[in-house]
Amino acid sequence: MRVKILGSAAGGAFPQWNCACVNCRAVRAGTFHGRPRAQTQLAITQDGQSWFLLGASPDLRAQIEVTPELHPRHGLRQSPIAGVLLANADLDHVLGLLLLRELQPLRVHATASVRRILREDNSMFGMLQRIPNQTVWTDFDSGEEFHLCNAQGEDFGLRCRAWSLSTHYPAYVTADRQSQLAPGEASLGFILDSHSNDSHSDTSHSADSPSHSRLAYMPAVPQVDDALLQQLDTCDVLLFDGTFWSDDELIRVQGSGQTARQMGHIPVESTLVTLAGLRRPRKIFLHINNTNPMLDEASPEHRQVRDAGWEIAEDGWQFDL
Repeated sequence: MRVKILGSAAGGAFPQWNCACVNCRAVRAGTFHGRPRAQTQLAITQDGQSWFLLGASPDLRAQIEVTPELHPRHGLRQSPIAGVLLANADLDHVLGLLLLRELQPLRVHATASVRRILREDNSMFGMLQRIPNQTVWTDFDSGEEFHLCNAQGEDFGLRCRAWSLSTHYPAYVTADRQSQLAPGEASLGFILDSHSNDSHSDTSHSADSPSHSRLAYMPAVPQVDDALLQQLDTCDVLLFDGTFWSDDELIRVQGSGQTARQMGHIPVESTLVTLAGLRRPRKIFLHINNTNPMLDEASPEHRQVRDAGWEIAEDGWQFDL
């Protein structure tokens, strides 16, 4: 499995367009010890040819343009992007779908609840259904294992299991609608398995590349229980919620607002303790808010993360599992 991190910031990206926090001011002044970041977006492939997006960020068009592997290769209108996997209905996670409306056949994997929010409650997403089979929607259940397929139903050797993380739907979903939706489908993490397949082998991989690999993608995690810990310790790479450093981060920056946990994010300083026992996976924080002090590579928070054996994702990273 090849993984490309197209974006690693939380909603609003970094710097955020309307923010004058210490981090954002330093980036604009050219004095920041670190890098700007687009909104979180992953692309994965098993065969090096067909790619699946984990989410569809508002920055997706620009992210595609700086990623040659995602450029059209054959014919006038053709993309190697075969499908999209949705973890929730948050705007920062789904608005990019509207950028994929130019009649490219796609398969969107989503829970029934997320599909209903987008297709039945929001008329703009009708742009993805202008012609028959423009977009094929496939429902999955939390806890269910399923295969990622393209619009034609071809399986490219990537299996996925969804893990329910939160019962909170986005604020734009009305209370009446939320009462009709499954609570366990509101916000998910994914554990993706890759198995070697002779018909879809990536010749760029070395001969001793493992036949099986596992990736955990957990961008919004409000709490961690023992069952989730056990699953994460079976993974080769863990991409985990790094939104806020502390629970009161936004309150201290803005003078008011919600805590990190109220917004559905375990703070990084707590994660370093809670996940300290994980030994197997390579541990990487992503979905990092512009106010998070660990973005500053000269900060004590950055050093604390690195000393704990974690990495902080950057746009453009690529790795093979």
